[in-house]
Amino acid sequence: MTSTEESPHADSASSKPLTLSQLAELAGVSMATVSKVVNGRSEVGPETRALVEGLIQEHGYRRQRRRIKPAGLIEVVFHELAGDYPIEIVKGVQQVARRHGLSVVISELGGRHTPGHRWIEDVLGRRPTGVITVFSGPTEEQRVRLATREVPLVVLDPAGDPGRGVPSVGATNWSGGLEATRHLLELGHRRIAMITGPEYALSGRARLDGYRAALDAAGVPVDPDLICQGTFQIEDGLACTRRLLKLPEPPTAIFAANDGQAVGVYHAAHELRLRIPDDLSVIGFDDMPSCRWAIPPLTTIHQPLIEMGATAATMLISLAEGESLQQRRVELGTELVIRGSTAAFRGGKAGPEALSQPIRVK
Repeated sequence: MTSTEESPHADSASSKPLTLSQLAELAGVSMATVSKVVNGRSEVGPETRALVEGLIQEHGYRRQRRRIKPAGLIEVVFHELAGDYPIEIVKGVQQVARRHGLSVVISELGGRHTPGHRWIEDVLGRRPTGVITVFSGPTEEQRVRLATREVPLVVLDPAGDPGRGVPSVGATNWSGGLEATRHLLELGHRRIAMITGPEYALSGRARLDGYRAALDAAGVPVDPDLICQGTFQIEDGLACTRRLLKLPEPPTAIFAANDGQAVGVYHAAHELRLRIPDDLSVIGFDDMPSCRWAIPPLTTIHQPLIEMGATAATMLISLAEGESLQQRRVELGTELVIRGSTAAFRGGKAGPEALSQPIRVK
């Protein structure tokens, strides 16, 4: 070899220790696998572990040098910027960031729940103090790259498994679903429908489980026809309510898995000339600021989004300062907020035939 360029296979005495990415390339494995070996984690096959450990012994391992000073930024990543949900979370993050002299950078994944390749490059280029992902989460390899650059990560309202050991913040979604359904049961409703969140969302599944648990505790059989799959969108509430109210035995109350879906329920009820809550009781989940201005004001489950944002930011700053977290999984409490959209069951069925008098449409 006549080239003076240093080869990764050069003798360890004359070459510099290798970085995580160089070891991964040499071993033909991912950076995540090398990181697991370096950090003594068990989920690596014995042959792969022996290969990586042999390369480390031969060439050495050079840890990523810590940045002299990160930029004074908290990076908040949303799967989608729509409605009041991201605004409430950002309010909480900003409250904490302001106290620590930090700015907040907001980015969106265009509806995706896993960032693309370009995202991690952009984040590392900005050198933030830390990253908060909301209803989304990086891949394992992206998490490793953040960790090797010592950029802490906190997942807020995780859509799926946030990753082993990754700090996360959520709400008591199961208890909220239980309380919402129990409220309708206490009002005398038995035909209670639910418009769910997407199957992949942990929060949506927990709310559905709470709904089922409340019905079971009351001795009310769960009717599969009364459960309509949604995706946390207004359109879900509209489409599902249209379908539910065409059933031979339509529901007299609907639990929407978020307030956006409840807006859709209102629109469908208006189309069918139904009065809320006289003909149909409706309850949502989130307690967005606009709910109190609906007609009638929406009964809902309060999810402390501002506090969730503040908690995630506080955890992130603690990690950035080298502190250990007392809890790596934090769940904040939900609470029933009773307004005007739920009322006692008066007998009969929901549906256009439930109207006691005609409504004139101008």
